[in-house]
Amino acid sequence: MDSSNSSVFDLPLQPDSTRTTWNRHDPTLVTDDHDHFQNEPHVSDAAASSRSKPSFLVISGGSGGNSICAAFENACYVLPVSDDGGSSSEIIRVLGGPSIGDIRSRLVRLIPPAPLGSPLDAVRTLLSHRLPSNVSENEARDEWRAIIEGQSPLWSGIPNDRKEVIRGFLVYFENEVLKRAHKHFSFLNGSIGNYFLAGAQGFFRSLPSAIFLFSTITNSQANILPVIVTNHITTIAVELEDGTQLLGQCEISHPVAPANSSDSELLSLDPLSPIDGLGEIIPQKRFNIMYSQQAKEGGYEPLHSRICRLYYINGYGHEVYPKPNPQFIKNLSTSEVLVYSCGSLWTSIIPCLALRGVASAIAGSRLLRVKALLLNGSNDRETDGYTAVDYIRAITSVLNSQYPPNGLGNVPLYPISAFITHLVYLEGTNVAVDVEAMTTLGIKCILVGKRSERTPNSGIPQYDAAMVQQAVEEILSGQ
Repeated sequence: MDSSNSSVFDLPLQPDSTRTTWNRHDPTLVTDDHDHFQNEPHVSDAAASSRSKPSFLVISGGSGGNSICAAFENACYVLPVSDDGGSSSEIIRVLGGPSIGDIRSRLVRLIPPAPLGSPLDAVRTLLSHRLPSNVSENEARDEWRAIIEGQSPLWSGIPNDRKEVIRGFLVYFENEVLKRAHKHFSFLNGSIGNYFLAGAQGFFRSLPSAIFLFSTITNSQANILPVIVTNHITTIAVELEDGTQLLGQCEISHPVAPANSSDSELLSLDPLSPIDGLGEIIPQKRFNIMYSQQAKEGGYEPLHSRICRLYYINGYGHEVYPKPNPQFIKNLSTSEVLVYSCGSLWTSIIPCLALRGVASAIAGSRLLRVKALLLNGSNDRETDGYTAVDYIRAITSVLNSQYPPNGLGNVPLYPISAFITHLVYLEGTNVAVDVEAMTTLGIKCILVGKRSERTPNSGIPQYDAAMVQQAVEEILSGQ
């Protein structure tokens, strides 16, 4: 369709290996990948399944897994909703709700390629845009105002129907911010994609519905699951071996000083507000927390003691035991390959594991034949001094923990190999890998990224999609 006003249908379709076609000679549905079998005798379901691509379930954070998405053709991505930094921190401070930054990052990454200047390319540019951080608050607000009024050049090339859908949810977001004007929302460094997703989540009162809308508008066909389905703030905390407690992902992973704010701006509940004081949370008092991924990777101050436990807390600081997204548990029973992605171990991967029922779903799945950990190329603040064995034991310890109310007394302890069957690591990694020790634990090691195959550089070795795809093919060929 060439109409500039056709909604999603004029966008280029993403290749779909499971798209069905009709064979007029045989009244059964077959997939495009099996066109060459259409004139052959009917094959059994088992034989057809053996020829199909494996299904992946990838547990990751936002930035840590974005660079390797192309390695997985048939994947479901599970992401945490507990990041309290960046643009998300300001949305959480003023509006509450789950963190949507990591999910927005993955949704944008999975928008299919499109010609430069096409409607889809224009939508991607808009939803990827950030308001400036090095200007005054008034200048940032002026740019935001131009966007929601439909006057910004960012709308160029976006058909009117999609423009008004996106703008409608941005206006809804603006309206919710205005209801809480006493909290002085800061638009500095604000992500337009975050604002759209937060507006949709607030309107539908459903993060999965907001993800569906984002995927539909961008034709991403992405299968992305928040690890917890909630409309409330989700906060993680850790306990160190010396008894110290750290609250919030920023404090754990990359503590930064909040933006300068006057004492008059650090307001608590407004007793006359119909919005505040409903008992959902104690409002946060940290303003827009800005950091860059480059700054995070440029160095860190190690924790003075190792992390021994991660848990969730509510707005009053009490430990809570949230249920995982039921679709997460369902996908663990239907996927063939589980991937613990590279990224922050304690703030990206483990928040998806420290939940009731996840351990038994992983260990008890009859279809999961591969459970692979992509070992980081280097340690960070959360894992300073870790070896590969430490990563394995941290994941296993969390999964074998007991989570009330159904985790008291009779919960089985699973062996390491029930959770991890393969370790993928990079040649030149700064994390020590004892292959013999791994083999003793029942884990097979896969080396990728040989120096002769990498572009020479002075940085820490990092994964790309080709390396991960090579590792997956090697693992599956040995099954």
